[in-house]
Amino acid sequence: MERLIGTVSRGVRAPIIRAGDDIAGIVVSSVLKAAESENIAFRDRDVVAVTEAVVARAQGNYATVDQIAADVRAKFPEGEFGLIFPILSRNRFAICLKGIARGAKKIILMLSYPSDEVGNHLIDLDSLDEAGIDTTRDVLTEARFRDLFGVRKHPFTGVDYISYYKELIESQGCEAEVILANDPRAILKYTDAVLTCDIHTRERSKKLLKKAGARIVLGLDDIMTAPVDGSGCNETYGLLGSNKATEESVKLFPHNCESIVERIAKELFEATGKKIEVMIYGDGAFKDPVGKIWELADPVVSPAHTAGLVGQPNEVKLKYLADNQFADLSGDALKAAISDYIRHKDSDLVGNMVSQGTTPRRLTDLIGSLCDLTSGSGDKGTPIVWIQGYFDNYTV
Repeated sequence: MERLIGTVSRGVRAPIIRAGDDIAGIVVSSVLKAAESENIAFRDRDVVAVTEAVVARAQGNYATVDQIAADVRAKFPEGEFGLIFPILSRNRFAICLKGIARGAKKIILMLSYPSDEVGNHLIDLDSLDEAGIDTTRDVLTEARFRDLFGVRKHPFTGVDYISYYKELIESQGCEAEVILANDPRAILKYTDAVLTCDIHTRERSKKLLKKAGARIVLGLDDIMTAPVDGSGCNETYGLLGSNKATEESVKLFPHNCESIVERIAKELFEATGKKIEVMIYGDGAFKDPVGKIWELADPVVSPAHTAGLVGQPNEVKLKYLADNQFADLSGDALKAAISDYIRHKDSDLVGNMVSQGTTPRRLTDLIGSLCDLTSGSGDKGTPIVWIQGYFDNYTV
């Protein structure tokens, strides 16, 4: 009988992970128990994924506010600098900002507008248009923003982030000044030392600042890149990808992850005889159409994955074939013709009209988004995701 079920994504429950736990062993054991309990057979090219949050927790990869402050003091010894383009998030950035401010004397906080990099809005575009504001050029002081727009709270969180971030900085004994601008070089009218906090545009921001004569240019990916007073660290991403752990600490993005995915893949093969792909995933790379939030506050979707997850899909669009090459066919004849076309498709369909409308994204970004939506961010208790049939097509 032909298979009638395509891709299936299952959240797998696991124990609560603590620092020092054997995360690879827990993932393998959890998936094997899930398969046994549900009587599910493993297949070659199944994907087992585990969220970065529990990997970092098992690694004990944390940093305190004081440790962040110590690193900031070492890298900005004069204590006064511009902090530009942070995302507006109590979970993602507030505790980092607390540590940064604790290590500084004065911060000129420059927020992008109308929204941060991932789509959290300070103000709507219609209000800016009505006020005659040019977002590409105009630099707004806090007073000017208030005169024009008053207090604006985030529609989901109810937080006025201008006040929230300013007060948070001041609560650490640090002077704060707030401006709003979208050109990173605008900060250089205030200071020549800059900590740029954007995620996906950080290299461009750094390049523009250096070319414009900034004396010190660092990013969040340059803070906590090595242990400070016994802290964790991330050698590649620093504070990028961190999350609030407590009011005085953050969980950093996991590091040294390649050995973890390779060990999980090896032990699953030994237990099942199947070649299973493994990845660690963080935020999915998708955008909410209502809140306009791009759900990618991590520096990458997947910090580590097995080799079989490298690359992009190479797929044809079934409806294009049905409406064009095989428009005169129907029923079993149409199915047979499309199946034969898929079996003999080119190995690289880039630029071919038959692939238009398929998703030209990396496999890890697509699968990571599926995993993030499956596991959720709340109380599902499924930090592991087991996907079957992702690499199947209409003929398999």
